[in-house]
Amino acid sequence: MTAFLVELYVAQSNAGSVRRDADRARLAAEAMSREGTPVRYLQSIFVPADETCFHLCEAGSEDAVREVIRRADLSSGRVSEVVAVGQ
Repeated sequence: MTAFLVELYVAQSNAGSVRRDADRARLAAEAMSREGTPVRYLQSIFVPADETCFHLCEAGSEDAVREVIRRADLSSGRVSEVVAVGQ
């Protein structure tokens, strides 16, 4: 699977929504995987000073990640293929 980064605008005043959004994205990815489209939600990172939230997922395609965003009812954002260099 390929790693994808979803970049969304989240106002500082709406910081409380970040955890809920992450939970919805995780649940959407799990549902898609059960339905036969493997998607793995990895993590979310919120940068309050930049009013930006990043969601990291693994999937077979960008379209699968966009479907996670749609199902999670997140605002549409930029989706980019990334190379994760880990621990």
